[in-house]
Amino acid sequence: MPAAATVDAAAPRRPLDDLLLYRMSRLLSVAGSMVIRLCEGRFGITRREWRLIAVLASRGELSSSQLAEHAQLDRARTSKAVGSLVAKQLISRVAKAGDRRQVQLGLTEAGQALYDALFPLVTKINGDLMKALDADDAARFDASLNLLQAKAERMVQEAVLPKADRGRRGASSSSPSSSRSP
Repeated sequence: MPAAATVDAAAPRRPLDDLLLYRMSRLLSVAGSMVIRLCEGRFGITRREWRLIAVLASRGELSSSQLAEHAQLDRARTSKAVGSLVAKQLISRVAKAGDRRQVQLGLTEAGQALYDALFPLVTKINGDLMKALDADDAARFDASLNLLQAKAERMVQEAVLPKADRGRRGASSSSPSSSRSP
């Protein structure tokens, strides 16, 4: 048997550790836990709520759909978090003049104050983490992240993948007469 075809039974298999997305998820889980503890323990908000507050702080007033898009959350999760943040009086909903169905979301004074207190702490965690890299490595890492982000966005645009069936489609949608042709 050729050497390349043999498998060393004693050698550990680590396929997940070789996957970029898995490694990034682990990094986010470990380092992000500090941010979660700050959000939940000191500020009484979830990480998702923090993301929405940070987006509104950086982009200004947005519609719910725009907020979901910028935060990269689905509309249902965004709506739930918005409801919680409104109840906590951290963001406001203001109906647009002439169309009460359209609302703009923005930070309240309390929401801005929370952002002003939490953002420097989150920035410090990120800065401390980046100290593991020297300036040249940090610049290459930043450039690499930009390339990976652009590639991922192209892949999503080009992908032809089935959507998850979460019971939203009726049984008739599987019949040949109701299927769409490309």
